[in-house]
Amino acid sequence: MKWFAFGKKSPKPRRKERLLSRRTLLRRGGWLGSLGMLIGGGLAGGAQAATDEGSAFSDSIGDFFQKQYQEMTREEIQEAIGRIQRKAKRRYDVDIRVGDAPPPDGVVFGFALNLSRCTGVRDCVEACVQENNLSRSPQVQYIRVVELQKGSLDLHESNHYYDTEKVPLPDKIYMPMQCVQCNNPPCVKACPVDATWLEPDGIVVTDYDWCIGTRACMAACPYAARRFNWADPVIPKGEINTDTHFLGNRPRERGVVEKCTNCIQRSRNGRNPACVEACPTGARVFGNILDPTSEIRYVLDNKRVFRLKEEAGCDPKFWYYFD
Repeated sequence: MKWFAFGKKSPKPRRKERLLSRRTLLRRGGWLGSLGMLIGGGLAGGAQAATDEGSAFSDSIGDFFQKQYQEMTREEIQEAIGRIQRKAKRRYDVDIRVGDAPPPDGVVFGFALNLSRCTGVRDCVEACVQENNLSRSPQVQYIRVVELQKGSLDLHESNHYYDTEKVPLPDKIYMPMQCVQCNNPPCVKACPVDATWLEPDGIVVTDYDWCIGTRACMAACPYAARRFNWADPVIPKGEINTDTHFLGNRPRERGVVEKCTNCIQRSRNGRNPACVEACPTGARVFGNILDPTSEIRYVLDNKRVFRLKEEAGCDPKFWYYFD
């Protein structure tokens, strides 16, 4: 079976007409009450805050009227980045840099994982948490590593709670799982407000300012790859990664769904994802599947690769193989 069957290149998805959003609510008459509550709360804290550039109140006004990422102009994106950086400063007392690197031309990212090499130490999990500013409490992890009986790939019999101090066991294999960056992502179709979409470089991204937390995307994902922030994420000040991306690892809020983005802040700048660099055995392979000279293409062309849950029809860009 051919490993790469995307067919003709899909055009940029057309924006769906929403039944209700912040903007349609404003247009249909709900703006007086909504804006009144917002302004009323600000006035209680002092009218001067409304005119101070960069104040918490003026930033909240900007957030309220912010458009979905795909609809913003470059100027509006830069204004939103400024608000994100100021909020991070107020919340964590650190200066972060929010990038907005676009998808590189002629690139579709893909992942391959050598199950013969994975030893289950979970260095990839820790590196992902650190790189992507994931909450420590409540704990959020994008990568899930399970232990399987050697010779079996029955995930129903897998063990996620194995002892990492005793790995690798001779009769076991270890399988990391994460977002597989589907080319036909059901999560995108399920989102009622178009907060998530597939980028031209193959990464499924989320506008965290537009997500309203319905968790419909989580229910639609057959790979259980999305995480919901049930509480305000907790990240120790000294452990915050200040090199971030608008659609990636910038600080998130309670009530939004987040996911792996192949470390978009790294991959779009010519670097490997953190999990690839952290793997002590070189089990992870990442790169441009359109480049016939890339390592990922060598694996796909020369190894017996397989993908999880092919029957779901999601066309994932994450392959597994054995030596």
